[in-house]
Amino acid sequence: MNTQLFLWVNDFARGTPWLHAVVAGYAAYGLVVFAALMVAGWWSARGQAAVPAMAAAIWTPLGMLAALGVNQPVADLVGEARPYAAMPGVLVLAHRSTDPSFPSDHAVMAGAVTAGLFLVRRSLGVIAGVAAVVMAFSRVYIAAHYPGDVLAGLALGAVVSLAGYLVVRRPLEWLLRLAERSPLRPLLTTAPQKGSA
Repeated sequence: MNTQLFLWVNDFARGTPWLHAVVAGYAAYGLVVFAALMVAGWWSARGQAAVPAMAAAIWTPLGMLAALGVNQPVADLVGEARPYAAMPGVLVLAHRSTDPSFPSDHAVMAGAVTAGLFLVRRSLGVIAGVAAVVMAFSRVYIAAHYPGDVLAGLALGAVVSLAGYLVVRRPLEWLLRLAERSPLRPLLTTAPQKGSA
């Protein structure tokens, strides 16, 4: 089923040459979108002037890095070959790599950022979720991954991000409350300091 779905997407890619540059560009550089969304998450949390929202915003990039750290040994353990290595006749728009295919690093990052941003503001999470689904599809479209690779990556990234947040939330909120009494306050909240005029 995984191979059949991949071949269906690959056939779709063959029939849509006018999409190649756009999809390949997003597959390679679309992570910039997630970086911008994380900045938007920080800005939103700052405007909300709520410690839990800022804790989630700060955790989002950390959770993404944690998810990638978990993904690397999983990918090495599974050791799945890329589709273009297993099926030489397919259309390949990806830059060839010897890295394992399962799970997809790009999808792991997208899933982790999406989960983190849902904790900051639901609307940002929805936007990130749409961007993540497009990223997952684009990685299959360029023949860098099988559908199962990107689905597993999205799920792994989201689970690690959410589980990690449950662990670090309280100490992170405590640190933020301390930081709000320091010169860092303007970076963390727009709320006036208590006792100020």
